[in-house]
Amino acid sequence: MPNTVQPVLAGATLTAVATADDNAPEEVLDEIEKVVGAGHPEQVGKFQYWFDDDRWEWSDELARMHGYEPGAVEPTTALLLSHKHPDDRDRVEADFVTSVRDHAPFSSRHRIIDATGEERHVVVVSDSVTDDAGRVIGTDGYYVDLTDRAAPPADGLFNQAVVELIEHRMVIEQAKGALMLMYHLNADQAFRVLVWRSQETNVRVRDLAAQLASAFDTVTIGAAARSEFDHLLLTVHQRGPHEPEPPADPDTR
Repeated sequence: MPNTVQPVLAGATLTAVATADDNAPEEVLDEIEKVVGAGHPEQVGKFQYWFDDDRWEWSDELARMHGYEPGAVEPTTALLLSHKHPDDRDRVEADFVTSVRDHAPFSSRHRIIDATGEERHVVVVSDSVTDDAGRVIGTDGYYVDLTDRAAPPADGLFNQAVVELIEHRMVIEQAKGALMLMYHLNADQAFRVLVWRSQETNVRVRDLAAQLASAFDTVTIGAAARSEFDHLLLTVHQRGPHEPEPPADPDTR
């Protein structure tokens, strides 16, 4: 019987189905990480779903994944289900109904048929969206298109690989955050630095990220930087939504 695996990522619970005895081989993780880890934009689409009003939002990449130009159609539950492969539709719909009933994240591996008739193999991972009171009001996550990758492994191995990759992504995001803090990089630039060091050292990105995140607490951050951040933390709510902090003198860090 399948078990529900719930790794914790930044305070949110992500769910995926895995068999108890499965161990995802490195090559399976590598194939998924080539897409998710490297972040190829055309192969990863983001979505949000709001339970109370059955409302979807999707990124331009997710629209294109379904064969539409951005803005050409409004995403709805009926539209999304209509694109599921006929052999997968009932299972995906049942999982989705359960997600809505339980206000739980929705995760799945299945096939879709885009608007041009092309079949795509996708994996969906998501986490919960909560309001200020902590009530779950929706879910957001990603479709990852694995169509052009190696032939997909058996369901159990694939699903376990997704679970393990989610756990790896947590530490990768921590390492990216450290690089963003120390070097004033954006997320993409930080990941490229990780990739560069991975290539230079012949260490997998996820392993290098784990080592960096683990050792980061040995780095001393000066009192001046902490004081600046204290001020930011206590006053950021008074700013406009996109008003940046004036850059600090790097010599004070």
